[in-house]
Amino acid sequence: MRFDTLLIEHRDHVAHVTLNRPDKLNALNLPLIEDLRAAAAAVDADPDIHAVLLTGAGRAFSAGADITHDDLFQGTARSSGEDIGARLRDHFNPMVSAWHDLRVPLVVAVNGVAAGAGMSLALLGDIVLAARSATFMQLFAPKLGLMPDLGSTFFLPRLVGTARAKGLTLLGDALSAADAERWGLIWACVEDQALTRESEAIARRLAAGPTQAYKRIKAVFNREPAGTLPEQLDLEAVLQAELADTHDFAEGVLAFRAKRAPNFSGN
Repeated sequence: MRFDTLLIEHRDHVAHVTLNRPDKLNALNLPLIEDLRAAAAAVDADPDIHAVLLTGAGRAFSAGADITHDDLFQGTARSSGEDIGARLRDHFNPMVSAWHDLRVPLVVAVNGVAAGAGMSLALLGDIVLAARSATFMQLFAPKLGLMPDLGSTFFLPRLVGTARAKGLTLLGDALSAADAERWGLIWACVEDQALTRESEAIARRLAAGPTQAYKRIKAVFNREPAGTLPEQLDLEAVLQAELADTHDFAEGVLAFRAKRAPNFSGN
């Protein structure tokens, strides 16, 4: 599948997806939003894909929503508020849900600034790595008089706590990749020249792993609101029972007993 605003390459059971508007710092316009939504659907429908790696072309991951073009914020609604609300409900939010609900692990490599909606997009990753020179910024309020969207109000408090989430969104200060790692916002901060190598290695490692287990692990961690402990224990029992009937579990037991590395098939 070809896209106007994305590059997609499929190798070693990994879908490499690259935001491809480098001249606009990969700002999110409607074509890119729709391409991202379609790409997520294509990935989910391809059983040969076991992991996804998402990054940005050029010197930025994404500078956020592209507010320089009328197609993003002006439509047929009676007010800007009505139009923005409709765009979020009809375009942005379905894209966020599609990437959040992927059946396979999503690795995100933040190669530069991730600002506003671009930061929200980055936080959809199951494992997020960032180059040491990368920065994260919540610019909605201080720059535009808006509040965070695309899931930032959901992810930020869960990742860094309410106090830090409020500070990031109210002040809009840049957060370095090193501090993002220290705060628990991302998995790892790596040297710039190592970002591609490290993120690809993790994606390949996940692609070679037990896909059915990863799918259920994501489902448990993404469950919201979190249930009580008895409810969570019941859910774990149901999902674990499903996994115990998979080929990968049988292979894992055999490999463990033979003291060798397992050869998972994803089934």
